[in-house]
Amino acid sequence: MKAKLSALVLAAAEKAHTEGQLPATPSADILVEEPKSESHGDYATNFALVSAKQQKMAPRKIAEILQSHIGDGGGAIRKTEIAGPGFLNFFLQTAAWYPTLARIHAEDHAYGASGVGKGERVQIEFVSSNPTGPLHVGHGRGAAVGDATANIMAFCGFDVQREYYINDSGRQIHTLGRSVYLRLLASTGKSVDFPEECYQGEYIRDLAAQVLAQEGEHLLDQPEADAILTCARFAARAIIAGIRRDLERFGVHFDCWFSEQGLYDEGKVDRSLADLERQGKIYRRDGAKWFRTSDYGDEKDRVVVRSNGQTTYFASDIAYHQDKYARGFQRVIDVWGADHHGYIPRMTAAVEACGQRRDQFQVILVQLVNLLRGGEPVAMSTRAGEFETLTDVIDEVGSDAARFIFLTRHYESPLDFDLELAKQKTNDNPVYYVQYVHARIASMVRRAADNGFTRVGWDAALATHLVAPEEIRLIKLMGRYPEVVEKSALSMEPHRITFFLMELAAAFHAYYNRHRVLGDDPDLSRARLLLVTAIQMVIRNGLTLLGVSAPDRM
Repeated sequence: MKAKLSALVLAAAEKAHTEGQLPATPSADILVEEPKSESHGDYATNFALVSAKQQKMAPRKIAEILQSHIGDGGGAIRKTEIAGPGFLNFFLQTAAWYPTLARIHAEDHAYGASGVGKGERVQIEFVSSNPTGPLHVGHGRGAAVGDATANIMAFCGFDVQREYYINDSGRQIHTLGRSVYLRLLASTGKSVDFPEECYQGEYIRDLAAQVLAQEGEHLLDQPEADAILTCARFAARAIIAGIRRDLERFGVHFDCWFSEQGLYDEGKVDRSLADLERQGKIYRRDGAKWFRTSDYGDEKDRVVVRSNGQTTYFASDIAYHQDKYARGFQRVIDVWGADHHGYIPRMTAAVEACGQRRDQFQVILVQLVNLLRGGEPVAMSTRAGEFETLTDVIDEVGSDAARFIFLTRHYESPLDFDLELAKQKTNDNPVYYVQYVHARIASMVRRAADNGFTRVGWDAALATHLVAPEEIRLIKLMGRYPEVVEKSALSMEPHRITFFLMELAAAFHAYYNRHRVLGDDPDLSRARLLLVTAIQMVIRNGLTLLGVSAPDRM
């Protein structure tokens, strides 16, 4: 409808220009929006205000000229009004909304999809937790954001691949191996000084027992460095296997698990640094090698090889992102924790220095989760092993509640996650509030079938019975859904869909409290079944994009 009205406004402006009423050729960029107040109509355009300078006329005069040429829009427009300094408001006929209902029933699972992505190859890398411990609740939020973003972009025509980058090389892996090795020694009765920098959780003791059972006590006879390496590799593999299981329970499946160590094993890091050094983008100073990131917008140059010859994490990240583009991805989206904010300029600089456009690299920063239980904070410390794991949260509240609640706020805002609230079967629980709409409508359909109302498909004649303001408001709201999905894809903001579903659920509950769907009038009952089953489809489609189920019974 917005597109139709935009075309009508443009056609009216062009006609007025042809007839000499508007001096300048009108721009094709016409903005039509829903007013905040229903008293201002169904839609409004500010064309007269934004074109006043171009036309050298008062906005209200332009609006009057447009109004005289627009007509009734093929019977869709009931009336137009000029408001304020020059807004042109449109009031639509009730029948103008019925095609939206027809479209929902016709498109069903595809309603809301678009081709705006035009097949652009996009890689979304998310979670990518170091394999040094189980996933915690913060990783869960990043997983929900990354996976929902991938779902939404794919639904809008992007060619999306999900990737997990396994940081299985470097200091933290050595620390993991040392932590397990020391716990292993302690379990055999040896006196061990356990340093603070080692990982402290109970899972480290479990890993020590597992590696001892697999390798046997001859592991203790090996040189310490070799034993630590064995422990590190065993622990990293075991933790990654656990991470995979946790993510699969959470409904997250990756197309690719990419190993950082593989970059070193295949010589890609060395080749990347050598190529950049030949190009003069890496130079030597004080025995170290520095990347000229300041030439590409970073605040200073960055070390890629330390004076002791060891590469930095930045070095492998450069090679890793080069590899992404070499695999044919046109855009790379990384989902990081908010504490990585300062890393964005240097990584953006590296991407540009390696020949890509800056807009081909984007970062989603996910803020922290404040885990609560009945309003009281739950203390969390990853290194000390005092934290709620993602699997603990799933066990307690379920995957649906966790995913939906993670997406109830913009990812750049901190999130309070109350475990007790997430378990409640009340309207205070947002996921229950939305899912219950789908289940309640499914119950209506079953009850209707029992009463002989078997037809719930589209019927134009039946739709004319839908005239109540609440019914038109619901159809109008559902008509906005494709635009919400498209904006969510383009802005990489899945919370837009969560907000929409909660708004639609609220509108349905208000309607249900005032109107009987299955009443004494058979045609009105069938018409209202048309309406509520369309709502059910939209709720289901939105929940599916968020990775949340749409139950028929609750």
